[in-house]
Amino acid sequence: MKIHVIDHNFFTPRVIASYLIENGGEPILIETGPDTTFYKLEKSLEELGYMVEDIRKVFVTHIHLDHSGAAWRFAKAGATIYVHPFGAKHLADPTKLIASARRIYKDQTETLWGEIQPIPKEHIYAIEDGEMIKIGGIKIRAVETLGHTSHHHSYLLEDLLFTGDVGGVCIENGPVLPPTPPPDINVELWQESIRKIMDLNPQFLYPIHYGKSNHVKDHLRELESRLLECTEWIGERLKEGRTEDEMVPDFVNMF
Repeated sequence: MKIHVIDHNFFTPRVIASYLIENGGEPILIETGPDTTFYKLEKSLEELGYMVEDIRKVFVTHIHLDHSGAAWRFAKAGATIYVHPFGAKHLADPTKLIASARRIYKDQTETLWGEIQPIPKEHIYAIEDGEMIKIGGIKIRAVETLGHTSHHHSYLLEDLLFTGDVGGVCIENGPVLPPTPPPDINVELWQESIRKIMDLNPQFLYPIHYGKSNHVKDHLRELESRLLECTEWIGERLKEGRTEDEMVPDFVNMF
């Protein structure tokens, strides 16, 4: 088995990754990245010897557009998209997903995320927590890991865990940070997911942002510490009556 880290070069290198798994049989893609970087992903796949049509199994951890934005293109080429059940309906009808993105990113939505099209239901597989999918000689297990959002799976392959966003963000050996976009962050559920990952005891983590993490326990402890630090910081400023516009610049400068 071989795992390729594919850099989407999303405005800058080493920010968004997809993972191509070769297992001597059918290739598997984990995370599609946004539609805006689809052609970079397509070129990377071709350099590895695959056409988009060769990718028949695509797993997305959740439906945020940096993770699943290009899923419709793979579905259009014949792939099955594996996703949390609560996210499946929004891939089939992305109206609310697009509206949510517009509320956050406003007139930058298309620039950042590109085009989003509905995925036919026959190309969506709503994978349940704990369900195992056998592909060739390997098995991938869905592990429900909520907190970053209410529809998040991590994917366990042997002792490797692909963590989407619940495993945090770590760019270029920087701090491990919790990505906390609105609207449905749940700190308590996120802590439960960290405990669940600890109990799985994976050898390596593969977050989308960015690449393999070798120091799993230290990584997760730092993530939880930063999550609680951010929560306390925001709570204090809300009590002071600070607005979002006032808080955002200071929050960015924290790290």
